[in-house]
Amino acid sequence: MTPDWSPLDTELAQWDSAGLTLPLWWRDDDATAPTAALDRLHTLSVESGLPVHLAVVPKLAVPALADYTRGREMLIPVVHGWAHRNHQRPESKKSEFGADRAAEVALGDAERGLARMRDLFGDDLSPMFVPPWNRSSDAVIAGLPQLGYRALSAFKPRKAREAAPGLVQINTHLDPIDWRDTRGLVEPNALIAQAITQLQDRREGRADNDEPYGLLTHHLVHDDAIWQFTQDIVTRLIRGPGVPWPAPRQ
Repeated sequence: MTPDWSPLDTELAQWDSAGLTLPLWWRDDDATAPTAALDRLHTLSVESGLPVHLAVVPKLAVPALADYTRGREMLIPVVHGWAHRNHQRPESKKSEFGADRAAEVALGDAERGLARMRDLFGDDLSPMFVPPWNRSSDAVIAGLPQLGYRALSAFKPRKAREAAPGLVQINTHLDPIDWRDTRGLVEPNALIAQAITQLQDRREGRADNDEPYGLLTHHLVHDDAIWQFTQDIVTRLIRGPGVPWPAPRQ
């Protein structure tokens, strides 16, 4: 199906007429090594002018990934848990840092993750914690600032600016992948409608427009349709009210 972008273009025109800007950011999960897909992601980031926050799995990351990102200013490494391993009971939703696990043990992994990422990426790292499956227990979240984390990123609009004192919440909001069924592109007109609703909520004051609007991707599993949709929506948002938001580095 060919997407109909005209409703989104109409919404973006209303932002322009109102003189509004949209803080915009991009997070891409599960990186461990340089790949052809990472090359494509980097190229799209450079061409669009929107940096990618590369959520790297610390335990699985290879030094060659740090070599790859070094000097590529459009790739900002952030911490994606520790091993991307589920520790929840079978009846619970997947999480590496969920409530089914002792908080002190989980925080030990979060601390190892930050240390490993600092060793690999040095000052290129942004101290943002991205929990696998976008879930963390309240006890883990409360302990992250003491480990040196300054930001937390999950999914869906944040409920407050800080997830814990000293820990700003910067979530993602639009994921083009149909994880529950085909693992391909969600029906594109449904994605466009979702984006429009989210932007209307911000424009009309029902959602926090101070929180950067986040696109969530997973470059390792993209098919051509997902790549094309990602390129199209990023291009439109940047051409419209979108202003790139990069997380502070280490």
